[in-house]
Parts: sequence; structure tokens; C-alpha cells
Amino acid sequence: MNKRWILAMVLLLGTVILTACGQKYAAVPINEDVDICAICNMQVKDDAFATQLTTKDGKNFKFDDLGCMNEWKKENGTDNIGMDYVRDYNDKEWIEFNKATYVYDASLRTPMTYGIVNFKDKASAEAFVAEQGVGKIMSAEELTSHDWTQNMDKMKMDEEGHGHGHDEDGMKKDSEHDMGENMSKDMHQEGESKEGSDSH
Repeated sequence: MNKRWILAMVLLLGTVILTACGQKYAAVPINEDVDICAICNMQVKDDAFATQLTTKDGKNFKFDDLGCMNEWKKENGTDNIGMDYVRDYNDKEWIEFNKATYVYDASLRTPMTYGIVNFKDKASAEAFVAEQGVGKIMSAEELTSHDWTQNMDKMKMDEEGHGHGHDEDGMKKDSEHDMGENMSKDMHQEGESKEGSDSH
């Protein structure tokens, strides 16, 4: 009887120790002054596109785009990842990568032009697709077979003066903005040509 009691106590104590020692992971805040992407070395903005992961040995890596976090996983593997996080597009709440819902379209503007936006639930993703008029809804599992192609045309536009793509409100506005710029240039050129003809 005493042996059984001692064995039960040992098992209970072991369970308590294991639970106490179990690693807990939590997303950490973004500090725009010091945080740079572990892959592309760009500033990690405190926005809806920031992602992060913490390894089992406690190292934290931040990324400015989900595509960059995917590149890190390809280079380093996933066995040593304790937890990885993305942010909800609407309220920037941190979500575990595997629990989020994703929307992809090459035309969606993200920092490194991978075109993937994150949501805490499928309903939010569906509402976003309805609003934008484009997008394929994907799960974390489906992302494992995604081709992760960057939109190089959009990347070139960003490099030529459109910034680093951190405009959360600019999903639909890129084409409208470009159209407005072109119209303004045309009007300016017309004005110059009229002035030139009037002077003769």
C-alpha cells in the first residue's frame, strides 16, 4: 500500500515539474526603431504585415512580410520553431500561424510583394475578398504548397518611388493613384505645349 502511495506521489510530482518547465511562447511587440527583417533586412513596421517566430531555444525573429518568414523556414527548417505568429489585417492582433486564415492575390500590396494578407477567421477573409473583388482564401496548410512568387512589377514600382509597400489602405488604391498621376502629368504637358504655342 505504501509503495503504491509513494509511486503515485512520484508520478504526480513529475507531472507538476514537467508542466512547470514546459516552454510557453508569446508574441513580442514590434519596435520600429530597432527591428529589422531577419531575411530582407528592411525595417519591420508595427503594422498588419509584421510576422514573427520564436525558436525552442528562445530566439525571436521578426519579418516585415509573411513571405520573408516563409523564406526563413525554407532556409532553417521548422523543427526548432516553438511558435510562429502573424497579425490580423483588421486589428493587428497576433494570431498563431496555423490558426489564421489567409488571402492571396498577386495584386495585393504587401511589403515584399508576396501578396498574402492574414486574418483571424474565415469570415473576415471572405469580407476582405468581397470588398477588394480579388483574392483566394487559403489555410496555413494550403500555404505549404503555395509557390510564394513575388510580384516583381509591383516590387519595381515600390523601388521607383512608391515606398516599401506598408500602405494597409492601398490595396485597391495603387491603380487609382497611378491613373491620377498620369492624368496630372498629361494635363501639365498640355499646359506647357499651349504656353509654347501662345508665345509664338
